[in-house]
Amino acid sequence: MTRHIYLDNNATTALHPEVLEEMLPFFREHFGNPSSIHWAGRRVKTAVEEAREQVAILVGCDPSEVVFTSCATESNNMAIKGVAAARQALGNHIVTTTVEHPSVITPCVYLEHQGFKVTTLEVDNEGMLDQKALEAAVTDSTILLSAMYANNETGTLFPVREIGELAARKGICFHCDAVQAAGKIPLEWKNSNIHLLSLSAHKLQGPKGIGALIIRKGTKIFPLLHGGSQERNRRAGTENVAGIVGFGKACELATRTMATDSVRIAELRDRLERGIMETIPGVSLNGHPLKRLPNTSNLSFLEVKSDSFLFNLDLAGIAASSGSACSSGALKTSHVLKAMGIGRGAIVGNIRFSLGPGNSDADVDYLLDILPAIVQRLRGTDAAS
Repeated sequence: MTRHIYLDNNATTALHPEVLEEMLPFFREHFGNPSSIHWAGRRVKTAVEEAREQVAILVGCDPSEVVFTSCATESNNMAIKGVAAARQALGNHIVTTTVEHPSVITPCVYLEHQGFKVTTLEVDNEGMLDQKALEAAVTDSTILLSAMYANNETGTLFPVREIGELAARKGICFHCDAVQAAGKIPLEWKNSNIHLLSLSAHKLQGPKGIGALIIRKGTKIFPLLHGGSQERNRRAGTENVAGIVGFGKACELATRTMATDSVRIAELRDRLERGIMETIPGVSLNGHPLKRLPNTSNLSFLEVKSDSFLFNLDLAGIAASSGSACSSGALKTSHVLKAMGIGRGAIVGNIRFSLGPGNSDADVDYLLDILPAIVQRLRGTDAAS
């Protein structure tokens, strides 16, 4: 029987059993609409507000600053388009980076078509942002700066506190996509000068289909959706109560276990990397070796193609991913690794292992045991193809 080992936690995480148990009553007996004033509505309204507090505790913000959305993609769109609409009288310039998630890059491209100007900053070969280049990019017409907390492919951490200090000095709104960071490392909301912070529940053992945008008090933003007064008139639509409750529970669990989990997972990741480097030649690390998430290892295997590699890993029961995706028979290059200046030979052999709380030493042992033979075999077949 093939073992199944999940090493793709940056894509999504397994729903925590306690999260599921917390959610189940809101699919059954607690079915009311939070906007209803009768007993059925009041019961679920209380649950929504309790979840809001749980999210706020993880972030370190005030509960009133938490706005529930359907996902991080909505949160990012709401932040970028909402600030652009609210502040367009002050300027039309937006600054972002080349390694952002598509849900940040694409809204910026959309706004360019609406007359806004967008500056997209480069990163170095470790995925780090140049602070001097960032400061030089800011102009008198800059109204928004959008930079991620941690990269989803490499795990590289951006200097969010320093970015926030620049934004504060220049009077610019700072949006930060913290989807990959939340639940893995502490979020410096109080001391960061971040105005808007995007989150997603399913990245931290919560349910899919629920996210949040943290909006600092005093930040002016136009809503993305219209038609209701929910979320203090900031996000229209009947609340996904079960999802919100699950999100809150996931944040509560992350608040309790993050410190110990991150240390243990980082040790597993480091042992995995050492084992690979010691037994397989032609492997390189992508991203910053130290300033990165504790769970993420992005490696390039020379003379191997990612799609073949992932297929063989899957046959062995290993779930991993790549910054490259096979689409219609063609390998699509990772925009993150390309922006870092990584050579094409390294990009096409790129694999991301992202560990989670469910991983163990036995998982690492199994992967290290089967990996050398897989790579050796692929280097023969992929080189010939």
